[in-house]
Amino acid sequence: FMYGSHYSSPGGVILHYLVRKRPFAGLHRQLQGGRFDVADRLFHSVAHTYDLCARTSPTEVKELTPEWYSDPSFLVNAHDFDLGTNVRGGTVGNVELPPWAKDDPGTFVRVMRDALESDVCSRMLPAWVDLVFGFKQRGSQARKAYNVFYHLTYYSAEDVALIEDDELRTATELHIADFGRCPGQLFVRPHPWMRPEGFKVKAKKREKLTAKTTKMTVAPTAPTS
Repeated sequence: FMYGSHYSSPGGVILHYLVRKRPFAGLHRQLQGGRFDVADRLFHSVAHTYDLCARTSPTEVKELTPEWYSDPSFLVNAHDFDLGTNVRGGTVGNVELPPWAKDDPGTFVRVMRDALESDVCSRMLPAWVDLVFGFKQRGSQARKAYNVFYHLTYYSAEDVALIEDDELRTATELHIADFGRCPGQLFVRPHPWMRPEGFKVKAKKREKLTAKTTKMTVAPTAPTS
C-alpha cells in the first residue's frame, strides 16, 4: 500500500474536521483518551490543511466533508472548547480562513459551493469518480494512479463475515471502523466526461452558425433570363 491513512475515515477525517461541533467533539475526545488532540494536529487553518494535502505531505489524503459546502458552523468554536495552544503560542479557536473569505465562514462556504458547481469542477469530477468508484480503484490501474491503500480498506461486509476466528474478525472490524473503507467499485471503464453548461451553450452557438453558413452556401442562385 502507498498511504498510511485513508481519504474517508471516522477518526482521521470526520472527527478531525468537525471537532468544534457536537457530538463530534465528544467523540474526538473519547478517541483521544478523554482530551483533545495536540493543538498543532487539530484542524485549525484552511491554508495549512490545503498545503498538507496538496503539497507538503505525500501521505495526507483527506477528503472534504459535506459541511465544507453547506454548514459554516463547523468552522466556528461556538462552544468555546479549550483546543489548546500551538507551538507558535497562538490559541486554537475558530478555523483560520483564506483572505478572500474576509473572516466570514458563510462567505467561505458559499464560494466553496459555487466552486463545486463550476465548469472547472465538472471537468475534473470524472477523474475523481475513476479513483474512488471506478476503474482506477483497484488492480494495475490503481497502482499506475498511485491509488493503493491498506488491504483491509478493500474488505466488504461479506469478506469480514468469512473470517472464522472471532478475535481476528473483531480486530478487523475495529481496524476498518477506525482506518476507513473504500466504497464498492461501480465502474470498470473510464467515467464519461459531462460537457459543462458553458460549453453546451458555446456548442449550440457553433451549431447554429454552422447551419446558417451551410444554408447560405447551398442556397439556389437566382434564375437567369
